[in-house]
Amino acid sequence: MVDNRTVMESGRCTECGAKETDGFSCYELFGFPLVWEHNDPELYALHFWLVSCYMIQHPSNFTEEAYAQLVRLFIEAYDHGWETSYIQKKNRESVINVEKIANPLPNKERRRMYKFWSMTIEDIYLGGEEKAITNLMKWREQMRSELK
Repeated sequence: MVDNRTVMESGRCTECGAKETDGFSCYELFGFPLVWEHNDPELYALHFWLVSCYMIQHPSNFTEEAYAQLVRLFIEAYDHGWETSYIQKKNRESVINVEKIANPLPNKERRRMYKFWSMTIEDIYLGGEEKAITNLMKWREQMRSELK
């Protein structure tokens, strides 16, 4: 199965390993917490973490330079306990120096490499809206422990 951002093979995302759940691809599962954010300002305040956790697990969507920048921003923000407004400021400052952010190759031509992640968007979706904040905070912690 191919959608806008991910490739699913044998029911799993070829990059993060999330299992197709309730007929939804990895990318489609990502849409659910994005909608849930509109119902919960506390969840919306964690938008950077939701998006960056997902995007870090899907490096084929970015140029190498942009991906490295995202990982650096995630690590610095986590390690220094930055507030969302400061993360946004640092992101704006850093992307000025990145020539291209999105991978210019057509989706079908992108090189995808599987990497095991202990949590994926599947875990956020399965926990549902009522556990989204708790699960997102766990995902953020797991991501940081798995990033070097």
